Amino acid sequence: MSENSQSVKKGKGKKIAIGIFTVLVIVVATVAVLLSRSCQWMLRTWTGLTMEELVYHLNTSLEGTNTDMIWDFVHSCVLITGIVCLLLVFACVFLRRRRRIYGSFLSLIMVLSIIMATVSVSNVWTTLDVSAYANNQSEYSTFIDDNYVDPRDVTLTFPEQKRNLIYIFLESMEMTYSDTASGGAFDTDVIPELTELSKQNESFSGDNQTLNGGYAMPGATWTIGAMFAQSTGLPLNIPIEQNSMNTQDSFFPDIISIGDILESAGYSQTLMIGSDAEFGGRKLFYESHGDYDIFDYNYAAENSLIPEGYRVWWGFEDKRLFEFAKDKLTELAAQDQPFNLTMLTVDTHFEDGYQCEDCPDLYGDNVYANVMACSSRQVSEFVQWIQQQPFYENTTIVISGDHPTMDSDFCEDVPEDYTRKVYTTYINAGTEKEWNTYRTYTTFDNFPTTLASLGVSIEGERLGLGTNLFSSKETLSEVFGYERESQEISKRSALIDTLTSDITTEQDLQVEDDTSQTDAGEEELQAQITADITADAYSYEIGKFTVYISNLQSNREIQSILCAVWPDGDQSKLIWYETNPAGDGSYQCNVFASDFGYQRGIYDIHVYAIDAEGNPYLISGINQSI
Repeated sequence: MSENSQSVKKGKGKKIAIGIFTVLVIVVATVAVLLSRSCQWMLRTWTGLTMEELVYHLNTSLEGTNTDMIWDFVHSCVLITGIVCLLLVFACVFLRRRRRIYGSFLSLIMVLSIIMATVSVSNVWTTLDVSAYANNQSEYSTFIDDNYVDPRDVTLTFPEQKRNLIYIFLESMEMTYSDTASGGAFDTDVIPELTELSKQNESFSGDNQTLNGGYAMPGATWTIGAMFAQSTGLPLNIPIEQNSMNTQDSFFPDIISIGDILESAGYSQTLMIGSDAEFGGRKLFYESHGDYDIFDYNYAAENSLIPEGYRVWWGFEDKRLFEFAKDKLTELAAQDQPFNLTMLTVDTHFEDGYQCEDCPDLYGDNVYANVMACSSRQVSEFVQWIQQQPFYENTTIVISGDHPTMDSDFCEDVPEDYTRKVYTTYINAGTEKEWNTYRTYTTFDNFPTTLASLGVSIEGERLGLGTNLFSSKETLSEVFGYERESQEISKRSALIDTLTSDITTEQDLQVEDDTSQTDAGEEELQAQITADITADAYSYEIGKFTVYISNLQSNREIQSILCAVWPDGDQSKLIWYETNPAGDGSYQCNVFASDFGYQRGIYDIHVYAIDAEGNPYLISGINQSI
């Protein structure tokens, strides 16, 4: 081969390499810009976003999402990314003949793109505290397992004449918006009618003439999470590897919700919302638990209750929702059976809400304050209408915010030491309070409290993780403290893992399609693990006792046995011990009092089996005294 041919070949090879590198730079830069803009848009749109919510919605269908929000993403992220990509292509075409600077230009763009992507991911990582979330997902707590009260194990006694229930979820409504004198955090009360409703009725503030509300715990800080928490007394925490709610035929089929309980008691149940009920799995949840009739935006459109093609904000505005609700209540009251009408407003959704034509500009350019004030007035007028109806005498009204707002700036002046809680009010309850003190509670407590407000007698006064606030029994927040409860609920739970074990992933669905014929008729293998658990007497000389696990029986491969130990019910001091296998198939571990500062008292011991896939299963538990 001649030197000229070799030179031509090298030149072609160099051009190909430069071309490949150019395409790579353009792709990397485009992805970096889209990632950076998307991260900025996400954090700007969802102030207070949590990893629990993000993980949930990343694997939930976008059906029913507000189209304005989608177009905002397109304009803020996709459009700008497209423009940057085109400009970069033009720059490459223009500079390609300038070989001396072309390579440096591409290298500079590549470096800047990598820096941009890294900074963006780092910002999201820090803002959402992904490290803490990851740690919580890898750490198990027995808090939920130990404190959850399954409604199946509780005797519920309804009054002879069953009361009707109207449950109104108010989107993003907090007691924060009231004035400081009333327990809020604003100088001016922007929800005066709701404030007055709370003072005249029940928010469990005792003799305090201020508002009180529930803490929104982890797993209950977005709409479907909040509705789930207030209906079941559980957080909507789904392990990330199982978070595929858009593929499901049912929503947590093994839990019992207030809808299930009222359905069994003969209630007619309806969910009314002004948006698409499919969004976030709301329709699936309410149809799976209580067989609710769904009255949403799609229902209104299909039945010509709104003009053809009509759509504002997330569907139709709240003023229409309340008018539809009046008609529905009149219809339900004419039935022979008690009813449960559950509603969800939408105008107060972030960002800045939807200011309908009936909302006055009481607060000038502060649109969100105008929307909140309008919602306060509309809810109050709706309650007044209900109170004038013949069915009101035997009807309880519950008004609760779903979660604290995620609006980017509405609460930016709220003092850091002020604790934001959702608005809560019980009206015309069918029971009396046993305690007249300012209660500390979470939205989990709404579950049993709502049943009690219908005159239902609850054995033990607890359901789920909630406590009947009309009773004198302490809530979990009052027993353990809000901070500790929040911390423990953020961690993984064997109970939650069990409840989510049958969630089908996309991969599972593919496997089912491939093996549907060969596996037809076979039932899913459930974990069946038993063992005898004992502990010897505490040795004061050595400062320890030994836990023994024997006669282990399991229908699946076990890779290890762990013991969770904590003193005097204080799970903040929980320590995990790995057990040592003995030659006869038994296990044992030594528990040293020095690990707990030689604290005296009753020690709780829970034994878990870890299968070959790393899934934990609670075998049983015992107590030991020191």
